Amino acid sequence: MIGELDISGIFLPTVLVMMVFTYGLFLLLHGVLNRLHFYRLVWHRALFNVALYAVLLGAVDAICRSLML
Repeated sequence: MIGELDISGIFLPTVLVMMVFTYGLFLLLHGVLNRLHFYRLVWHRALFNVALYAVLLGAVDAICRSLML
């Protein structure tokens, strides 16, 4: 997704806005997984978190692209 968002005269890259939104989703999902004790099943917690963030960012990007068409 190429472009910029104009927020009160400040131009922000679209990817930056998507990354901030994805981080909020990640924190929410991370809290849910933590309460469910899901991380006991995960071998490498940090690697899983990076992969989870990447998957969420890809999903947010796909949703944004489908809404623009």
